Amino acid sequence: MTTAHHAPGETRPGGRTARTRQAVLTAVFEELGEVGFAGLTMEKVAQRSGIHVATLYRRWRCTEGLVCDLLTYLSSDVPLPDSGTLPGDLRELAWSIAAFYGEARRRRLIEAVVSAAARDPQAAAVLRSFFDERLALAGQMVQRAVERGELPADTDPEKVMSALGAPFYYRILIARRPVDQDLAESAATAVWAAARAGAYVRRHDGPSNGTSPGVS
Repeated sequence: MTTAHHAPGETRPGGRTARTRQAVLTAVFEELGEVGFAGLTMEKVAQRSGIHVATLYRRWRCTEGLVCDLLTYLSSDVPLPDSGTLPGDLRELAWSIAAFYGEARRRRLIEAVVSAAARDPQAAAVLRSFFDERLALAGQMVQRAVERGELPADTDPEKVMSALGAPFYYRILIARRPVDQDLAESAATAVWAAARAGAYVRRHDGPSNGTSPGVS
């Protein structure tokens, strides 16, 4: 999904900064494939990329910053579909997610980012921002579906998109198994059926005493 997110290490588009970022993140990706996150060090990335280690520390601060930036960089290639129907959009997006995480290094990347977020507040903030932005972007599909009359008017786009992504992250982070196209198909089918049935509409139920929310 294309986004305007400015991740750690990116100060301006184009030029030497962009080339430096690409060289460093390519090195991070290769290191993850060889040694995993546990073996990733700033010094190894500097050696592989040809970028001075002081530059890495100044612009990314730590290995957590590197892997978070790499996740943002790679995921920008996941397109936001517009097939004309929500079932088609959900299926195309689910296929794209499955293809993205079909490579073992990319599964290890999300594992590394989640692990980093558990320890480092900056990594946690980047991870939250990453998913918030992608949920908002993908939510455009749901808004179009509401406008076409495919879904109830009060459907919550974030709930729909969270439900679509959840099976993938369960498979990767909890079950520790690869993702595949069967998972993509079942996720898209289930979310479409639930959304059409109104499972993701916003709830406006007030407190049991009948007062409005937030009013004392």
